[in-house]
Amino acid sequence: MKKFYSGFVSLTGRPNVGKSTLMNGLIGEKIAITSHKPQTTRNKITSILTEDDFQCVFLDTPGIHKPRHKLGEYMVRAAENTFNEVDLVLFLIEPTEQPHPLDLYVIERLKNVKTPVILVINKIDTIEREKLLAVIDTYSRLYDFAEVLPISAIKSTNLDELINVIRKYLPEGPQYFPGDMVTDQPERQIAAEIIREKALYLLQDEIPHGIAVEITGMKKRADKNMVDVDATIYCERDSHKGIIIGKQGAMLKRIGATARHDMERLLGSQIYLQLWVKVKKDWRDSDFLLKNFGYDKRNV
Repeated sequence: MKKFYSGFVSLTGRPNVGKSTLMNGLIGEKIAITSHKPQTTRNKITSILTEDDFQCVFLDTPGIHKPRHKLGEYMVRAAENTFNEVDLVLFLIEPTEQPHPLDLYVIERLKNVKTPVILVINKIDTIEREKLLAVIDTYSRLYDFAEVLPISAIKSTNLDELINVIRKYLPEGPQYFPGDMVTDQPERQIAAEIIREKALYLLQDEIPHGIAVEITGMKKRADKNMVDVDATIYCERDSHKGIIIGKQGAMLKRIGATARHDMERLLGSQIYLQLWVKVKKDWRDSDFLLKNFGYDKRNV
């Protein structure tokens, strides 16, 4: 009987180094939201890559940073708790000649880890070869990485090679998920994340990161291939509410229209999306609201 290999791989690193872009590229589907803003990923997101003889379950963890509120503490704990629970850790960095302070912070955390760690240098399309070699040398002196692999997630450079490297570290084991399954996230959670991504993208730097999205209703119509989705965008200040809604509701309509397109791809049906905006002051420091928005510290 042909041997089958399976295991769990954590993607870690400081915020905004391209972890979600990499995971989406490896899977070939949009599972995790991406944004130029740091701390876009707030939960451990599981995606699944299945080939003929192996299955790799990726955990895209929130970017490790020094937390300033309870949401930040939740995010860092979610990331760090995966290190010893997986078969392999992918540590993503950008190819800067001097290590970022948060990269050094992550390396200190990794020194307590027994799991093999592969250094993945992302965004190599932004650096010359000579400088890349210097980056490899610098980081190799800081930690005993199992392997070092330069890639470009956004240009899909060396992603096939990365899959081959990952495959070497997977133990013999069962197929945990069906072969056509690419994520274990509930549809509601993915829909909420899509709306949040579009809001972050369209609002750019007009509001800080303090928004959350809750799907308050999702129901398929009995008479046609359409799903009614009701969602609420929460922000922390009254002034932010006005910005999210926009003049005569124009911004909220743009957020809804762009989110609906991705959601229709996800659910394979037409979407009738209704959005509301509410103010919840200091929700990122409220245990009750964090749990309500899906960031339950008992799950990390």
